[in-house]
Amino acid sequence: MVSKLYMTTFLYLVTLLFIFRTISAVRFPPAQPTTDNLDFIRTSCNATLYPDVCFTSLAGYASAVQDNPARLAKLAIGVSLSRAKYTAAYLSKLSRRAASAAVHDCVSNVGDAVDQMRGSLRQLREMNHRRPGAPAFRFQMSNVQTWMSAALTDEETCTDGITEEMEDGETKTAICDRVGDVKRFTSNALALVNTYANNGA
Repeated sequence: MVSKLYMTTFLYLVTLLFIFRTISAVRFPPAQPTTDNLDFIRTSCNATLYPDVCFTSLAGYASAVQDNPARLAKLAIGVSLSRAKYTAAYLSKLSRRAASAAVHDCVSNVGDAVDQMRGSLRQLREMNHRRPGAPAFRFQMSNVQTWMSAALTDEETCTDGITEEMEDGETKTAICDRVGDVKRFTSNALALVNTYANNGA
């Protein structure tokens, strides 16, 4: 009788353990963005030159951004930086095959843009505890604006050189398309940075 009781208890505990392990293994989906969070991103993106590109690329992060312009600016720079690094790698690989000064210059230009965006993102991350409107905030935001503007100029220099110096063809089109894509993301990021700087000043 006692042995049977022990066996029943043992089976009961094993069953409970199995149930708890099964429940703990379930991955719950991330919180869905609220309408207010999406509206904040949509409204912010309307101040950019490419609002559709802006909203499409940032809406998936609405729950993390909420209605925080600093987070939105950092996110926009991060997305632009990611596109720029991908394009820089593509151009670097292309430059090994293409004996074109314009392509080599473009590699350098986009590489500089990547560095500028990294500097901007690093500066914004260091500003987490800065009070908007304080002199230090305005000075550091000015640095971020300058670097993002320089990144966009570097990208434009790349496409200008390719347009002027390369013969028409698939390579020219591919470069202009890819760098043009990065320019749109960088332009949007700069616009969101400017909004944050102006509203926080």
